[in-house]
Amino acid sequence: MKNRKITDIYNVDFLPFDRYGPIVPKMSWHKISFDEKTNFGSFIIKMEPGAKTTPHTHIGHEEFLVIEGEVIDADKTVFKKGDFVTFEPGSRHSSYTEIGALLMVFQRGINLSLIHISEP
Repeated sequence: MKNRKITDIYNVDFLPFDRYGPIVPKMSWHKISFDEKTNFGSFIIKMEPGAKTTPHTHIGHEEFLVIEGEVIDADKTVFKKGDFVTFEPGSRHSSYTEIGALLMVFQRGINLSLIHISEP
């Protein structure tokens, strides 16, 4: 079918994760249908052991499915393989992983970094 795209999530090229400007260490992503202008779409995030997300505020909904590994949120909630997590607009958080993780992310609106770009 002409307007269909099939992505083998286990066989894609990942690029350094730079969604908030500077590259986030130990994180990479593969855009599936993500549109940088609207901040809507889907992408895969790979977090190596020790990776930490940039603290951010959700302006729109963001949801993700943990495909492999686990992610620990700032409040110490552990998201494990098979967990589907929804962050509503206005929610603020950051996450990290000790063992690594692979996430399928569904983004509907921009996230605003809580770190000022001028900070080292």
